[in-house]
Amino acid sequence: MNRHKLIFFTSLSLMLTACSEEFLNVPVQGASTAASDPSLAENLVTGVYNSLISGDAFGSGDTHGIAFISTTNIMSDDADKGSTPNDQIGIIGELDNFLHTPTNIFVGAIWNGHYGAIAKCNQALKALETAQVDEETKNRWIGEVRFLRGYYYFNLVRYYGGVPKVLRVPESAADANADVTFQTRATVDEIYQVITDDLTFAAQNTPVKSKGAKGRIHKGTAQGMLAKVYLYRKNYDKVLELTNEIIQSGEYSLLPNYAKIWRFEGNNSSESMFEIQTGTFNSTDFGVRGYCVWQGPRVGGKGGWRDLGFGFCTPTRELVNAYQPNDTRRLSTVIEIDVSGTYKGTILFDGYRIPSKDSIENFFYNYKAYHSENNNIEPFLGNRDNKQKNIHILRYADILLMQAEAAVLKGNAALGLSNLEKIQSRAGISPVTQYGLPLVEAIWQERRFELAMEHDRFFDLVRQGRAAQVMQAAGKNFVAGKHEFLPIPALQIELSGGRLTQNPGY
Repeated sequence: MNRHKLIFFTSLSLMLTACSEEFLNVPVQGASTAASDPSLAENLVTGVYNSLISGDAFGSGDTHGIAFISTTNIMSDDADKGSTPNDQIGIIGELDNFLHTPTNIFVGAIWNGHYGAIAKCNQALKALETAQVDEETKNRWIGEVRFLRGYYYFNLVRYYGGVPKVLRVPESAADANADVTFQTRATVDEIYQVITDDLTFAAQNTPVKSKGAKGRIHKGTAQGMLAKVYLYRKNYDKVLELTNEIIQSGEYSLLPNYAKIWRFEGNNSSESMFEIQTGTFNSTDFGVRGYCVWQGPRVGGKGGWRDLGFGFCTPTRELVNAYQPNDTRRLSTVIEIDVSGTYKGTILFDGYRIPSKDSIENFFYNYKAYHSENNNIEPFLGNRDNKQKNIHILRYADILLMQAEAAVLKGNAALGLSNLEKIQSRAGISPVTQYGLPLVEAIWQERRFELAMEHDRFFDLVRQGRAAQVMQAAGKNFVAGKHEFLPIPALQIELSGGRLTQNPGY
């Protein structure tokens, strides 16, 4: 038996199905268990959601932890590595400055985390084939799992381009070794077809938000993610069709106070469409490991206070200065450290005081990643590594901006302006501001301010064809034709016996 093939299959489809933190402590079950007990079949589906909190960037894999933060926010012009100059310079610093190679640990962690999650999805889908439940329930569960698989492949295709198309659980190592799809890259078009098929099925078989369970995948969740996929594919007619259905459903609305989106009281609000859930629903500290502490304000200089974390992923001064003076989103996105010389410090929404710059390492921090440690303000069980911080992946504001962009590109400037006004009105910007730009570019600018530090900016710049221009202007070592994608991890190429090909420039 070919040793390379066997190891590659094992790392991709078996070993990565293990996870140290289980959603509701329910492990993914096998097909026979699901077939014999409908309640365990439902638990199996619930267990698949566990993959969303994978954050072991230095071990089994990462879907939304520090590797995700680094390869989205920190790689964009919206954030710097932060922390102290030498802390994680060989991993996060490489990504921040586009000096990373195929051996970068986080490049491999993203691959491992996503394929581990896909393996769990495939196991669940196989088990559900024989689940003894009614067809409507079974299709709803399948829809939830297929949404998550489609979402993971959407991330993978944006990260790496074409990747292996793993859509089933192999019967054996020999079966995997005989199937070329497990060790070779599918085309970008083939992966996007998987994504659209999975998300379409989810949209057709999950209930609307008001008739479903809080925190689960709903029809609008799938429609919204599918609209984003079509935006990347430049199919603006489908973007308009899907966003219009979402808006006309009446299931979603903008939360009047932008700042509250990022607080506990904003969890699963009228604006929420896809939100990674944490332990607040069952009084545990279940959550994405380190999401808050990696980005928390870090002690520096004189010290003298109990800092909040490691200080990575700091908003850039260019982002902070780009907001209009009356844009309320800036102070909801960025913790700005006091540099007045009066030592008044910075008071956060929960009353916590961060000292002035002489005791702080960096000038700015990500407010959207902050979770209070005052249990009277927000739930906190004392574990900084696992704060109960929900992570917003898709919001209704994004739907309005996607529709605005597609409308303008299809010649409907009036709709684009109308949606832009709705977003800016909440931010305190009135009348509609186009920043001295053509309308579609003004909408892109609005996406930056509205969605800052929410992991979309880098991908947006790539799809807009502006990544090289913007990154180079920001002083980053971005090479056009290379850095639009991460490299395929060197270990995976080795384990495939060289059958996986590398991305250009690496």
